[in-house]
Amino acid sequence: MAKRITSQVVEEAVRAALKAEGYALSAQRTLNGETGVDIIASKLKERLFIEVIGYKTTGPARAKDFFEVFFRAISRLQEGATKCVIALPSPAKQGLPQRAANYGLAWIRLGRAFPELELWLVDCDQETIKKTPWNAWLPR
Repeated sequence: MAKRITSQVVEEAVRAALKAEGYALSAQRTLNGETGVDIIASKLKERLFIEVIGYKTTGPARAKDFFEVFFRAISRLQEGATKCVIALPSPAKQGLPQRAANYGLAWIRLGRAFPELELWLVDCDQETIKKTPWNAWLPR
């Protein structure tokens, strides 16, 4: 069974990686359940609006989190995001190709409709990020 990774752990790793890349970061929210974007990262003319999710032990729970965060991420366009990011812990990479394949044409169209949308895989131990465009997860 997969190990659970909290969204707080993922957020801390994203913040550390972006700080090392020279981004200015929004303050960390202090209240559990507080609404709003998880992280706003700015550098030059770039404004990244980053929604973070953890990794739950069951597939249905992971799917629910993914679909909820998708709509939160794309809603950030109206707030001036140059990129809308979904940051997930690196174990999520195992299911992304299958998820993209299952949705096929719909997945492709979402990527075309939202070219600002990216999926980031976060190595929480190394505090590194693999940044990928939405449609990079389609099977070749």
